[in-house]
Amino acid sequence: MIDNVFTFEDIREDAWVEVKLATGRTGEGELPSDFWETYSAFSNTDGGTIYLGIAKKQGTFVVRGIEEPDRVMHDLWAQINNAQKVSRNLLSDTSIVLHPAGDGRSVIEIRVPRASRRDRPVYINGNRMTGTYKRNFSGDYRCSEDEVKRMLAEQGEDERDARILVGFNFDDNDMESFKAYRNRLAALKPDHPYNGSDNLVFMRQIGGWRKDRVSAEEGLTLAGLLMFGRIDSIHEAAQTYFLDYRELPASGARTEWVDRLTPDGTWSGNLYDFYRLTIQRLFRDVKVPFRLAGDERDDETPVHKALRETLVNAIVHADYSARVSVLVVKAPG
Repeated sequence: MIDNVFTFEDIREDAWVEVKLATGRTGEGELPSDFWETYSAFSNTDGGTIYLGIAKKQGTFVVRGIEEPDRVMHDLWAQINNAQKVSRNLLSDTSIVLHPAGDGRSVIEIRVPRASRRDRPVYINGNRMTGTYKRNFSGDYRCSEDEVKRMLAEQGEDERDARILVGFNFDDNDMESFKAYRNRLAALKPDHPYNGSDNLVFMRQIGGWRKDRVSAEEGLTLAGLLMFGRIDSIHEAAQTYFLDYRELPASGARTEWVDRLTPDGTWSGNLYDFYRLTIQRLFRDVKVPFRLAGDERDDETPVHKALRETLVNAIVHADYSARVSVLVVKAPG
């Protein structure tokens, strides 16, 4: 697939974008060896886009392009379908876009989707314990043994979350939560292909709505309901579902709190709104030093990133068949 014009003005490396030169020793184009670490990391985290043919130089990016993109893509397809190189091929022909970069060269854009729980961990070089990576901000990091084991344990949970809920429909969602999520995605990733989809198609694309190809049954999934549903509908599907955030007083008393958030009828009670409201409370007392990233202020500190990752992990890994599915406690200080 070939696009018309490629510009790089609004792209920078972050949790969803990685750039690589990929010109090789001859300068004509070669798939870089560290491509597969990034592919694994994006697959196991939130997905992302890899651009080949762009150089990083003193904090800036320069479009170089690749002289022989077909050779690079041939190598990519050969390796990604080799189980000894990578455990899972998540790409299709539409995942790759060629952008003209001048002088007959091209930038290769590769859109890597997030793997389902059933497909994770996505690992390289035939060893899941040493070849599984995750994405944190703009870096790829090897997963620990415990993280890999957790992914393996979650493989069975994927089928449970993807279960179609009989008798439930799109009206069981809290539309304010759903719209807020769509607006957030559009603001963070304005070029994401899902942004142009209607609500039902979008819900299907993110796993909140599913059609069973064998039975032809379709409807809202448990994952979709937990993410965006109204609390009354959620309790019909998961009777013991319960969320709880508590902020302890400076005295350290464990039976009291100065702030608490539970599904009390004043907000939707779903997972997305719990995340939005809780992260604000966790960030409330975190100092933000003045720092510039290029010509823009960067308010994201390592503490913010650690708190966000911890909260997301607590929500994602919770057992929603238990009474207290997610309990987040903020200690004083």
